[in-house]
Amino acid sequence: MKILVMLVCLFFTSGVFAGCVTNLRGKTVCADGQGEAAGYNPNTGTAFKSETNQMGVTTTETSRGGEAKTKNGVGVVQGPGGKTCVKTRYNKGCN
Repeated sequence: MKILVMLVCLFFTSGVFAGCVTNLRGKTVCADGQGEAAGYNPNTGTAFKSETNQMGVTTTETSRGGEAKTKNGVGVVQGPGGKTCVKTRYNKGCN
């Protein structure tokens, strides 16, 4: 009976702690497994959140006002100052 109770407790608590990791750069990244993630870089003081929609496009927003939309390594980034950069499969550039 004790083992069953421990397994049930482990099942309920594993989802709480399994979502966050600190990578080698010191960034803490949390994900819920449903296409959403959040993180914080203590070196720069920047936080971010990221969501993936049904089409596979990932939208990332930073605490400094930047926004990026990416899919398969291709994307558009708009910085907090209004600068827009595009990366296609064969080239990249900013406007």
